[in-house]
Amino acid sequence: MSWTLVIHGGCGAMRPANLSPEVEERSRAGLDNALDAGRAILAEGGSAIDAVEAAARVLEDDPCFNAGRGSVLTADGHVELDAAIMDGRDRNAGAVAGLRTTRSPIRAARAAMERSPHILLTYDQADVFAREQGLEQVDNDYFITPERKAQLDKVLAAGGNFDADIKYGTIGAVAADSQGHVAAATSTGGLTAKRWGRVGDSPLIGAGTYADDRACAVSATGLGEAFIRAVGGHQLAMRMLLSGESLQAALDAVLADVGALGGTGGLIAVAPSGEAAWGFTTPGMYRAMASGNGERHVAVYDEVTER
Repeated sequence: MSWTLVIHGGCGAMRPANLSPEVEERSRAGLDNALDAGRAILAEGGSAIDAVEAAARVLEDDPCFNAGRGSVLTADGHVELDAAIMDGRDRNAGAVAGLRTTRSPIRAARAAMERSPHILLTYDQADVFAREQGLEQVDNDYFITPERKAQLDKVLAAGGNFDADIKYGTIGAVAADSQGHVAAATSTGGLTAKRWGRVGDSPLIGAGTYADDRACAVSATGLGEAFIRAVGGHQLAMRMLLSGESLQAALDAVLADVGALGGTGGLIAVAPSGEAAWGFTTPGMYRAMASGNGERHVAVYDEVTER
């Protein structure tokens, strides 16, 4: 059985006219680097869960993306990080929300999955747990970049409302390994100028992150509140498992449901067979895929523009 890896770096109003060549080049390079990290594991017969963690860690360290370093700022000017990881073999999962000092949220999520009796850990106690597990800690300033500070200033100057022209941030990875197991990982800094301890769909199992060997692995990006209400990841898997829908048809149906709830965004998914699917309802989505069959694809805009 061949392996497949699909990753995303968020979706939104990315168009050739408003994305500088330098930013586009750096973003595509970041996707390439993350793809290489996951591919190296899968090509050697490694597990899907290791591959999605490796890919996510690369994207968290890349300031082009809204996860880890380069995350957006809350209304009061700091960074809060969310992440989740799920193993389709046994549907085991781990998640963290509101981290402020743990360098790699996806590593903290995996530690929660493997080294705690809980699934979702939050805020200062999640950082305490990560520190106890020996995960690297940094000052919150480590995550902040001038670009994100400027975005916060723009949103606050406009009254604190989210600007639809600013990209929805989230990074994610889904994989099917050569043993037919699937896994998913998602990590994000959330929305610019978020308040009151807001948590989106990324760390919520079944909403922005889901994996089940009986169906597929899923990672979402977009307006988290709509994906939570749609239970997007779980809905996609259940459409396949209970209704017999194809992977792409199920993904498209979930995006339509999210749209009916007033949300926009994107999804990536992979089945145990290695079949991959993705879709988005915004002008663009940073995305990439590789497979054991030699396929490799990196894209930012819609399929027509990419040509």
